[in-house]
Amino acid sequence: MESAPQAKFTNPFPCASPSPRCPYPPEPKAIRSTCRGFRLVACGISRRRAVSEMALLGAATSCVNLLAVTVPVQAAMLEPDVIRYRKLDSGVKLEDVVEGEGTEAREGNLVQFNYVCRRANGYFVHSTVNQFSGESKPVTLPLDGQEMIRGLKEVLIGLKAGGKRRALIPPELGYIDESLQPVPEEFGPRRSLLSHAKELLVFEV
Repeated sequence: MESAPQAKFTNPFPCASPSPRCPYPPEPKAIRSTCRGFRLVACGISRRRAVSEMALLGAATSCVNLLAVTVPVQAAMLEPDVIRYRKLDSGVKLEDVVEGEGTEAREGNLVQFNYVCRRANGYFVHSTVNQFSGESKPVTLPLDGQEMIRGLKEVLIGLKAGGKRRALIPPELGYIDESLQPVPEEFGPRRSLLSHAKELLVFEV
């Protein structure tokens, strides 16, 4: 009856140099294991110290794994809210920035408001609020389709006092007629605004 082959075990902590106390050959220098300044050598050290170094190695690995888990979670917690627009049947894309309080504006009401107008690429066109002094010159218009551009009328309907909206208005709902409001009184700003009448315009009111 043949004897079963004996399993061959390798020393997990090879000696740095040959020693009468260790029957295992030394580890090549090129692959000698180190971790945070600790050289894992079993021969010539006590069992307690070897166990202690193994515990330190395990703790360091746990810390790395813990950081790998917590960093994405923290990044997800700090991720800003996604901006959501709603598209009206007319084609106006609308975003409620500030809800506001009080009575909602309705069609036919006389409303007073400030606005900022930009091109779709963010290029500034006109504002009723001076960017340097902060002085404002709000416009007062009726919510109808005769004086105000249709797109802006749809933005203002339903807006509460103190509220703020941002909207993308297509050209067919904008300045299809130069007599439509709001238009700045000064020649330069007026010319600048009407020169972009055939483009998508962003209004903040």
